[in-house]
Amino acid sequence: MTITRLNLLDETRFEKLPVSIYVDDNTASVAVAKRIADLITANGAEGKHTVLGLATGATPVKVYAELIRLHKEEGLSFKNVVTFNLDEYYPMKPNAAQSYVAFMKAQLFDHVDINMDNVHIPDGTLAEDEIVPFCAAYEKKISSYGGLDIQILGIGRTGHIGFNEPGSAPNSGTRLVTLDDLTRRDASRDFGGKENVPTKAITMGIGTIFKAKQIILMAWNKKKASIVKKAVEGEISSEVPATYLQLSNNVEFVLDQDAASDLTRFATPWLVKDCEWTAPQIKKAVIWLAQTLQKPVLKLTEEDYNNNGMAQLATEKGPVYNINIDIFNKIQHTITGWPGGKPHADDSQRPERAEPAKKRSIVFSPHPDDDVISMGGTFIRLADQGHDVHVAYQTSGNTAVWDEDALRFMEFNIDFAKAQNQPSEKLEAIYNETRSFLETKQPNQPDPLELRTVKGLIRKGEAIAGARFAGLPDQNIHFMDLPFYDRGKVSKNVDFEDDIQQTMALLQKVKPHQVFAAGDFADPHGTHKVCFNIILEALVRLKKSEDWVKDCWLWLYRGAWHEFEIDEIEMAVPLSPQEVLRKRHAIFKHQSQKDIPVFPGDDAREFWVRAEDRTRETAKAYNDLGLAEYEAIEAFVRWRY
Repeated sequence: MTITRLNLLDETRFEKLPVSIYVDDNTASVAVAKRIADLITANGAEGKHTVLGLATGATPVKVYAELIRLHKEEGLSFKNVVTFNLDEYYPMKPNAAQSYVAFMKAQLFDHVDINMDNVHIPDGTLAEDEIVPFCAAYEKKISSYGGLDIQILGIGRTGHIGFNEPGSAPNSGTRLVTLDDLTRRDASRDFGGKENVPTKAITMGIGTIFKAKQIILMAWNKKKASIVKKAVEGEISSEVPATYLQLSNNVEFVLDQDAASDLTRFATPWLVKDCEWTAPQIKKAVIWLAQTLQKPVLKLTEEDYNNNGMAQLATEKGPVYNINIDIFNKIQHTITGWPGGKPHADDSQRPERAEPAKKRSIVFSPHPDDDVISMGGTFIRLADQGHDVHVAYQTSGNTAVWDEDALRFMEFNIDFAKAQNQPSEKLEAIYNETRSFLETKQPNQPDPLELRTVKGLIRKGEAIAGARFAGLPDQNIHFMDLPFYDRGKVSKNVDFEDDIQQTMALLQKVKPHQVFAAGDFADPHGTHKVCFNIILEALVRLKKSEDWVKDCWLWLYRGAWHEFEIDEIEMAVPLSPQEVLRKRHAIFKHQSQKDIPVFPGDDAREFWVRAEDRTRETAKAYNDLGLAEYEAIEAFVRWRY
């Protein structure tokens, strides 16, 4: 299903190039693949080559999968297809796991009937003095085929296309470039750490891309929304190289709904058209107006509405003071000190039900510290208020432990065994094998089972300490160690059925009234999203046969990096200074993640600092809207399934 580009110029007047928006990346990828296939078929009928410019990364994977399906099931032939890849890391051996040669073979070339002599990928093995002539020859080769028929692109968070980083010129050709630090951070997981990511790459230039007869830039998920907005609506600037595409008459952005969500017509539609003023839209608009003008909700005036694109709302739903009072009350009603519901109280204006007074709650934690980092104050509050609280750690988190820490714990075990006059020979043999492995360990190489076990046990011990500190009895602490987590390290084709069955069994055992799950969906291929999908599928299946599921509410929390928008929040749990300190101490139990974690993300702050800053920012946002001033607020959104 596609939401087509509308003819109403007002709605898209902020957009400076054509945009097509699809309901999800699956639908969009099939549409792009069909365009490519149709061109291949049409050219083939005329005995002509089709020249494709191809991209790597997560974005085009489903396009390639659909092309493979069309080849195998519908006879699409690639015998007359010539390909030129955008880029390659430098230096990079073609047989390395992170090479784009390996990527393209695994994702497309090994599964279709393409002549590999027609495949062209920048050579990451060249000597530096060979690169300039190679790049010139690469350009000449493209021209010899009459140029690219279609160039597909992704977009990086720096706004790069190919590896044309900020500062690239619009007429740049194929060349060696230095990678932006953010680009290297984004690639760090594939290389087992940023320090292992090459600092340079060979890339087609923006000028080369511009010569393509069609340019299709694809972007999926919320993580790309902000940079897509800059590329589509922003001023042309070398700081965001994708904005140069505004100068092309042959470009189209193909987006899913999440990637398009920051575009003006979706984020603030009242600025471009008359709206259907639903209750959620009114709440979003009024909060936006208050935040834009830096005024409390109750101080907004009719003039404020009229001068900021909201005259229609003032006219249809006014007077504006009544609108302000209604929205103020709605925001206020999200605040509760009783995340499990306040017993024997009127719950008509509260986010949670009053009954039953003692609820069974499960906090699902994708990694062994997400529970206390993301909702530690609420976790502790639920236990303090007498609810039957369980925590379920969905994965072992073993990849996020430093090798040196694992060795230290193995050494402790050996020394402890000796101190107790117990045999230590087997432990010492495992330890020596592990040290030998680590001496030759390659970036991103999977650990052997024994090392993964030690790392998992380190995180298990920390999680137990944190959950006990929050007030849970040991029998309410569950370690699921879902199989997908370790399977995913050695195979990209992971089946989740056993993970779903295991989750169903735990839910059936506890029969919770509340489920709390991580709602960080910015990276749809990340562990949090996978873990949520498993929980949701388990609940949906159980709902068909189990009556208790109909009374089970699913609440989403977010991590230490970002929060829900204020208009999205349905339950806001305020924390006192003392509760913030208790939450901090619970986070401190996760010692392997303190100071410098293995995967710190883009933020150099420690997890406890991020968590406290985030919840204080949420509290300040509430206060700025005219609500009471709290030390911190943890926020939740209810998912209706």
